[in-house]
Amino acid sequence: MIEAKQALLDALKAAIQEVSPGATLAAAFESPKQAAHGDLAVTAAMQLAKPLRKNPREVAQALVEALGRQDAARRHVAAMEIAGPGFINLRLSAAAKQAVVAEVLQAGERFGAQPPKTYRVLVEFVSANPTGPLHLGHARQAALGDAVCRLFESQGYQVTREFYYNDAGVQIATLAASVQARIRGFKPGDAGWPEAAYAGDYIQDVADDFMAKKTVKADDREFTASGDPQDIDGIREFAVAYLRHEQDLDLQAFGLRFDNYFLESSLYTTHRVDDTVARLIAAGKTYELDGALWLRTTDFGDDKDRVMKKSDGTYTYFVPDVAYHINKFERGFTRAINVQGTDHHGTMARVRAGLQAAGVGIPEGYPDYLLHKMVTVMKGGEEVKISKRAGSYVTLRDLIDWTSKDAVRFFLNSRKADTEFVFDVDLALEQANTNPVFYVQYAHARICSVLRAWTAERGGDLGTLAAARLDLLVEPAELALMLRLAAYPDVLAGAANGLAPHDVAFYTRELASDYHACYDQVRFLVDDAELTRARMALLSATRQVLKNALGVLGVGAPDKM
Repeated sequence: MIEAKQALLDALKAAIQEVSPGATLAAAFESPKQAAHGDLAVTAAMQLAKPLRKNPREVAQALVEALGRQDAARRHVAAMEIAGPGFINLRLSAAAKQAVVAEVLQAGERFGAQPPKTYRVLVEFVSANPTGPLHLGHARQAALGDAVCRLFESQGYQVTREFYYNDAGVQIATLAASVQARIRGFKPGDAGWPEAAYAGDYIQDVADDFMAKKTVKADDREFTASGDPQDIDGIREFAVAYLRHEQDLDLQAFGLRFDNYFLESSLYTTHRVDDTVARLIAAGKTYELDGALWLRTTDFGDDKDRVMKKSDGTYTYFVPDVAYHINKFERGFTRAINVQGTDHHGTMARVRAGLQAAGVGIPEGYPDYLLHKMVTVMKGGEEVKISKRAGSYVTLRDLIDWTSKDAVRFFLNSRKADTEFVFDVDLALEQANTNPVFYVQYAHARICSVLRAWTAERGGDLGTLAAARLDLLVEPAELALMLRLAAYPDVLAGAANGLAPHDVAFYTRELASDYHACYDQVRFLVDDAELTRARMALLSATRQVLKNALGVLGVGAPDKM
């Protein structure tokens, strides 16, 4: 059906040109909101009506007649109907729908994927400061960011996953002071406890291991403790390495890897921040006021100018961000995507303004931002707010320990990023259709069970499915399932373009629903061997697409449950 749809798009393009020569309207299909309205919908008539100065239904009739003269339409369309103000609904032939089974079986895990491209994409996400365990915000970023990477990889892009973290500054100094206070025997609430110190139990663990002169190793660093309570620099470096290691363990439990770790401190040691400021001054985009250096961000759409360098000589936080993104562009990343919390919304205009002001050839709108809202955790009917280990918040590891990696990944990708999400631990543990990840994974396992029964009890051979007589698949539930399979490539492309992995999660639920409906309405193992083999081919294709789609979300596809 993928080939049939492309042929029909070409036919529609030709029909549009016949009805409106020179029209720039792109040929496109939509999915009707109700299955009873057909398989594909065309809205071109309503868009062409005004320039043609004709009634939309009159234009629709002309398009139907022009499309009907195209070979592709004669081969793949069973009926065309005009509805409402000028919609054209197409009903595909059974053969067009059946073709998708062979297309899936041939492509396998590459079904829906696009050929490799030279286009390079950098996705920066999680980017947690090494001051404590990964919290719920990091968890949602991890799920979203990795799914976005997988989406772009499915479209053939060269993707790099990057973790940026602050290894200097006030928060790191606070971390060192917190560990040193623990070493000296102070606890949260004691008179000698530093103001704004980190209170979680993990601080005591860091202090104990520092005094034991242990060596810690993270993905990007290794450090051995001196055991000297006065060695504040050593405490700071040990604490950062220790917590980076802890974060690595959390990410490993989540099944997540990064290609590169970028240290904020490197922007200063390599003088990139100073060079960026010098560029902005030379471009005439700065001015001094009240002892501070300002950037004219209003020249680039910001609501007010922003301070770059405070009167005490320190830079505001968005300045290194501008330097960092110049570095991204210079490394050859055509597109950069930042997955961050909605509290970074104000950063967008400032960073983009700084990049334009620097005059280094970076296109407008660089980088892209995928901003997410808060996650609330419910357990036993009550909101969970505190993790004993973290001291004040629920962690990514808590979610994984309470449920599973698959549940966390699926749930956190099941809603649009810019909507708040309630993670129901009890629901994630249910083995029932109300649990969406169970519902989808069970569909995959259920298919595997039927295929095993066919091979074990009927002597079926999966290697013969390519020769199955797909023309035998004519039941309404079978045709609906095949139509859903054929939608997968467009779902992938749309989700990548829209930075919307939730679309894939939603698709898996729709595909599972279509399969479960087919299971209830159609007997797969029947006396007719050819019909059985055709249905096994349909099931095998469905299993493959379910596995592919779950893989985009980083979720497993179990054979048994």
